[in-house]
Amino acid sequence: MNISLRQLRAFLAVAKLRHFRRAADSLHLTQPAVSRHIAELESELEVKLFDRNTREVVPTEAGRYLHSAIERVLDELEGVLAHVHSESERRHGKVRVASVPTLSANLMPACIAACAQRYPELTVQLHDQVQALVLESVRGGEVDFGVTVEPADTEAFDSEIIMHDAFVLVCRRDHVLATRAQVSWKKLKGQPLVLLDYASGSRRLIDRHLGQYAVDAQVVQQTGHTQTAFSMVDAGLGITITPSLSTTQLPPSLVALPLTPVARRAITLIRRRHRSLSPVAELVWSQIRATATSLTQT
Repeated sequence: MNISLRQLRAFLAVAKLRHFRRAADSLHLTQPAVSRHIAELESELEVKLFDRNTREVVPTEAGRYLHSAIERVLDELEGVLAHVHSESERRHGKVRVASVPTLSANLMPACIAACAQRYPELTVQLHDQVQALVLESVRGGEVDFGVTVEPADTEAFDSEIIMHDAFVLVCRRDHVLATRAQVSWKKLKGQPLVLLDYASGSRRLIDRHLGQYAVDAQVVQQTGHTQTAFSMVDAGLGITITPSLSTTQLPPSLVALPLTPVARRAITLIRRRHRSLSPVAELVWSQIRATATSLTQT
């Protein structure tokens, strides 16, 4: 049975006012539209609901029964729908976001601050985790969504790329490559490298580009955090390849140089496949997107 709320509202208006034109006016519809709704409802129910004459419209016995039964049900339904709508307008609650370290340090603080200013009753709880744990937390429903490097298995999540972040070379200012305006990937051949380990979402992308340019990487150290890699570079253990976002607080003794050809990682918002976000989580998702957009325009 295919009966719509519009048909039922039209029926109640006609049953109450006993007049099609007045019912149409009360619903802000045309009289033909109300007549069509009633005809469709009668056709669907296979019963006559009104006796019509030139002076008035009178509900039939079936119409009177439907009127008494459906009026209460529709009132309750309107209340339920109004409650759901009011919930969607709420701007308070807690949103849990998992984020990889470079984004936790260089993107999320501005996002959380913006949310605190715009939605003071909203709390953003940040889970600062390596890529593998971010994916696991999102997949397991431990967080509302994640901010990460584009996962290798893109089919496992609903995702949105919000910005691209170029890889750069970081070395000491007294390094032989430090005087260059930019450095070719091929120039890294034979250089001792300090790289992020495979818990990082960036490592597989770095390896891919090293392989693409036939660089036989001499990895001397692997670290879990970019700041650790920078300390090792500062100590003279080698050079590192790192996302550009991670260089915002680079020690004065180190320099970041563009790598050519340019290679970028995709910064991606991810959520559980086919799962809707709560209204407050949608607000935070949108704020992160807006903050990322502002970073790319500066």
